[in-house]
Amino acid sequence: MAEQPLNGAFYGPSVPPPAPKGYFRRRGHSRGCGCCLFSFFVKVIIAIIVILGIAALIFWLIVRPRPIKFHVTQASLTRFEHTSPDNILRYNLSLTVPVRNPNKRIGVYYDRIEAHAYYDGKRFSSTTLTSFYQGHKNTTVLTPMFQGQNLVIFNAGESRTYNEETIAGVYNIEIKFRLRVRFKLGDVKSRRTKPKVNCDDLRLPLSTFNGTTTFATVLPLKCDFDF
Repeated sequence: MAEQPLNGAFYGPSVPPPAPKGYFRRRGHSRGCGCCLFSFFVKVIIAIIVILGIAALIFWLIVRPRPIKFHVTQASLTRFEHTSPDNILRYNLSLTVPVRNPNKRIGVYYDRIEAHAYYDGKRFSSTTLTSFYQGHKNTTVLTPMFQGQNLVIFNAGESRTYNEETIAGVYNIEIKFRLRVRFKLGDVKSRRTKPKVNCDDLRLPLSTFNGTTTFATVLPLKCDFDF
């Protein structure tokens, strides 16, 4: 569309005023500084990751840390009786559990050791064992005992499972250890951690009064050590 004259005069298209001297040069310089700063931070982060990775590799090559090993080597279940309608479970269970520290340079402080016994997902007994320090490449034997009675309520499915296992003479019991430990490397001690040890699938036969058992139990049973 043609431009219209104003007051008889004709004006061409308006022209913006020129940018200040050095305007484009300053804007380009700001963008360049931002990119340089971002690149510097990326390089610093990558360098830190590389240094930490090398340090972890050197530590592993020197120390060679290995997990603690729990095994159930012996188990004796002489009573496991659930009565109704009072829902009382009477039990007598003893275990032998060697704990092996396979590390050459790392010692372990067991500040707290709790052992819990479960049947069909229900905890029926607990005991606290004596704390101790375990040196390098050392084996310590734990002997948790669960004896007494406790209120354990079974639903219909759990009662059916209990009756079936009572007829078979073998009960599926789980033992769980809850620990508070510290690790020692030289004169340095770590912060306290709380690993969990689960001894599942422990099928125990009920011992008879003369000390024999109805079925042989496959032992030792390796337990899962989980941080």
